[in-house]
Amino acid sequence: MTAEEIIKKLKKKFKDKILETELESVEPRVLGAVVDAKSIAKICTFLKNEPDLRFTSLMCLSSVDPAEQDEEHLRVVYHLHSMEHKHKITLEVAVPKNNPVVPSVSAVWRTADWHEREAYDLMGIRFTGHSDFRRILCPDDWQGHPLRKDYIVEQFYNNVPIPYPEEDGKQNG
Repeated sequence: MTAEEIIKKLKKKFKDKILETELESVEPRVLGAVVDAKSIAKICTFLKNEPDLRFTSLMCLSSVDPAEQDEEHLRVVYHLHSMEHKHKITLEVAVPKNNPVVPSVSAVWRTADWHEREAYDLMGIRFTGHSDFRRILCPDDWQGHPLRKDYIVEQFYNNVPIPYPEEDGKQNG
């Protein structure tokens, strides 16, 4: 099935929940759609279970802070693959930075468990319905989300100075 056929099927099923489509390939981006964040779990369930789609693999779930293009939103990008039908697609959702909440897809693909925890830990995106939502990379008492473009790096953590590279490549402290 071609990307155009997949998008057409999604539009027929989910109508106004498909906000934008990308049908011209821009490598390495795989063709896909921007969808309504609140509908992502339903859309993903459909993509996995529909016999002629069978996207049984969530290859990657990534969080993005596109501050240069959009200062008010964070994005979550889902890279899906159908091993049975040999096709791929990306889905993307935008969430407001001041309340970044998305339904979890960990019930659809078990591997989303770790990806969603990483997206929370590093970007602050919360995934409702996640069964084990806790930090995965940063300590439990870490303040903020270090991959956000507006994150301010602290000089100390638990009263211990944190050495950071200076512009000339040398570390301070």
